[in-house]
Amino acid sequence: MPATNRVYRLAHRPEGTPTHDAFDRSEESVPDPGPGEALVRTLYLSVDPYMRDRMRAGESYAEPWDVGDALRGAVVGEVVESNGAGFEVGDVVTGELEWADYATAPGTELTQIDPDVAPLSTRLGVLGMPGLTAYFGTREVAQPSAGETFVVTGAAGAVGSVAGQLAKLQGARVVGFAGSDEKIAFVEDELGFDACINYQTTDDYRAALDEAAPGGVDAYFDNVGGEITDAVFTRLNVDASVAVCGQISMYNDEEPPAGPRKLGQLIQTRATVEGFLVRDFQPRFEQAAKQLGRWVGAGDVAYRETVTEGLENAPDAFLGLFEGENIGKQLVQVAERDGGQ
Repeated sequence: MPATNRVYRLAHRPEGTPTHDAFDRSEESVPDPGPGEALVRTLYLSVDPYMRDRMRAGESYAEPWDVGDALRGAVVGEVVESNGAGFEVGDVVTGELEWADYATAPGTELTQIDPDVAPLSTRLGVLGMPGLTAYFGTREVAQPSAGETFVVTGAAGAVGSVAGQLAKLQGARVVGFAGSDEKIAFVEDELGFDACINYQTTDDYRAALDEAAPGGVDAYFDNVGGEITDAVFTRLNVDASVAVCGQISMYNDEEPPAGPRKLGQLIQTRATVEGFLVRDFQPRFEQAAKQLGRWVGAGDVAYRETVTEGLENAPDAFLGLFEGENIGKQLVQVAERDGGQ
């Protein structure tokens, strides 16, 4: 085991879009696990848009970090020492841990996973929190039916790409929004969406929706917010459903945008708009993950990962989320498992 441990901490609260100076990498001692804790070597680290909200002060659905705090995210790692945590050395676990080579956590906050069932990286993507978010947001909140039109923003991302495929399994017509020709091809050709709109090259979102969804929108899975959501609201059908999952277009805004501007549309359409947090469905995670695994194994749900190598490049991977650099789930591979994936 190395003598030092690289740890990323929040250097300051960024204004607007974060830059590299918001991340402070320090060299620290490898921590010792306390009673009931395990020491975990990071294999894969997830970076996610919601982490931007944790960098600011104030209320949020995710607890904000204090300046100087270690950044934290979902991790797949290998237990290298257990102090009564209920794990053996070599066990593979997942949990929310620090952006670091090594981190400690109570055994009660770690979940053991079988490394032989699927690639370890999928536990942070299609078989992890993004896949579960898509599962519950689509099946429990948006609830598209066969023959209806389902629209999803961030269609080439970790959540949107799965949500659209689950809507297809329900028999819906699926229309996505994505930000490059490469992403459009991925969504339409590999994932089987019926249409995908390039928001970077489209001047008129409403006209694009009229072409891609001529019958209007029955269910909308919103990962982005902003002008695209404004346009979708004007094309909602009567009794449409909207699942509000994320608002990445506004995460770097210092002032909230004017609005809400489109709520009047809901009077005419009698649409239902519901925000949700995947953690509300935690009692059903295991059941949903098994179903997602069956779909992935059968080829009914495809996925893609963008993997950045090296903990030192974690800030680049995170900042790239806001530039649309990733297709599918963005991960950082920190280390390889001893003798495995």
